[in-house]
Amino acid sequence: MSERPEHIVIVGAGAAGLMAARELAQAGRKVTVLEARGRCGGRIHPLPASEFGYPAGGGAEFVHGEAPVTRGLLREAGLSLQEIEGEQWSFDGTALSREQRDDPHKAELQAVLRDLKDDLSVAEFLRRHFAGDHYAPMRQRIERMVEGYDAADPERASTLALREEWMDGGHALQARIEGGYGALIDFLASDCRRLGVTIHLGCVVSAIEENGATVAVHCTGGDVHGCDRVVLTVPLPLLREMALPASAHAKLAAADDIGFGNVIKILLRFARPWWRERGGDLAGMTFLLSDQMIPVWWTQYPSEHAVLTGWFGGPRTAELESLDPQALIEAGLGSLAAVFKLSREDIARELVAATATNWAHDPFARGAYSWAMPQTRAAQAILARADGAVLFSGEALYRGADMGTVEAALASGLETAGIILRS
Repeated sequence: MSERPEHIVIVGAGAAGLMAARELAQAGRKVTVLEARGRCGGRIHPLPASEFGYPAGGGAEFVHGEAPVTRGLLREAGLSLQEIEGEQWSFDGTALSREQRDDPHKAELQAVLRDLKDDLSVAEFLRRHFAGDHYAPMRQRIERMVEGYDAADPERASTLALREEWMDGGHALQARIEGGYGALIDFLASDCRRLGVTIHLGCVVSAIEENGATVAVHCTGGDVHGCDRVVLTVPLPLLREMALPASAHAKLAAADDIGFGNVIKILLRFARPWWRERGGDLAGMTFLLSDQMIPVWWTQYPSEHAVLTGWFGGPRTAELESLDPQALIEAGLGSLAAVFKLSREDIARELVAATATNWAHDPFARGAYSWAMPQTRAAQAILARADGAVLFSGEALYRGADMGTVEAALASGLETAGIILRS
C-alpha cells in the first residue's frame, strides 16, 4: 500500500498562496487553502466591469519590470499585456506642465550609488551625499518616489534595496494585464481546483498548534484542519495576530525588520474624459503628480475609459486615517478641482461611479505591501528557513529587486513550494 500524500495547508488565497498551492498539487501533494475573505486574490481586488467600464482593480494594477514569473503565467493563461504609454505631468500649485524626465544630477547620483558599499536609509544617504540646496529638487523627487511608489518611510527605507530602481531612473517598464489581475487570479484558482486543491473561503485562521508529527490549524468559526505542514502567506501585520508554535513565533520576531506600507487608492469614473478638454496637450497624459491631498493620479491611456485613479502611499497616509470611503472620494474630487482649476461641483456632476480603499482599514491586509530596510535581507533569510512545520511565504519574503509586487508574491510562493518538495 502506498503512503498517503503529504497534506499541506496554505493560509491565504492571494497570489503567493495560489501559486504555492498549484505547484504542490502538480507534484502530488494534498493541498488545502484557507482564505479569510469571501474571494481569492487578497490585495488583488477586482472591481466589476459593469461599474467602471472595464475590469478595474482596487488593489494591484501594474506589472512592473521584467516580471518573469508573472509573464510566464500570463502566457499559460492566454492573457496579454498592454505597456503603459503616454506622458507624465505635474502641477506646481499654479500651472500644469509636462514633466522633464532628465535629472541634471542623474549621472552623479548613479556614480555614488554604484560605489555605495554600506547600506543607509534613503534620507541619511541623501543628507550625506546630496545635502546642497541645488540638490533639493532631486531629493524631493526621490523622497516622493520612496513614499508614493514604494509606500516606504525614507528615514527607514534601504538605499541598497532601491538602488536598481534608481539606476534606471525609476522608469522601469510598466504594463497592465488585459482583463486585469483578476483574470490571472481566476486562472490560478481554477487551475488549483482542477488539480484537486480544496479552497475554503471565509475561514479566518486564529491559531496553529503542533501535535507531535501533525499540525492543527484552527479557524475562528471552530473548524480545525489537520495537516503535515502549514504555509502562511498572509500580510505581515496579520501574522502577529495568530497564535503560533514556539519555533515559528521565535522566527516571526524578524518581521519587525521588514517594512510594511500603506496605500489609499481611489477610482473615479466620469461620463466623459473631461481632463482631455482642458488643453490639447493633456490628451496623452498618463500620470499626474501634485502636492494636493491625493498627490498622484493616472488615466487609462491609451484606452478611452473615462476613469481617473488616485493614489496616496507611504507614512503620510496616516493623516487621512479618520476618513471613510466617501470622504476619501470627496478628497479626491477636491484635489482634482485644485489641479484643474474647476469647482468640485462641476467635476462631481460628471461622476458616474466611484470607490475608495484605504488598505490600512482592510481587516485582512492592514496595509498594502512591504518594503526593505537595511536589516531586511537578514530578516527575510530567517523567515524563509524551512526548519519546522510552519513556513512563511509571500511578497514580504521576496529578496529580488521587485519587493512589494505581485511578481514578488508569485515568485515567493513558487520558491516556498520548491523548498517543500525538495525537503
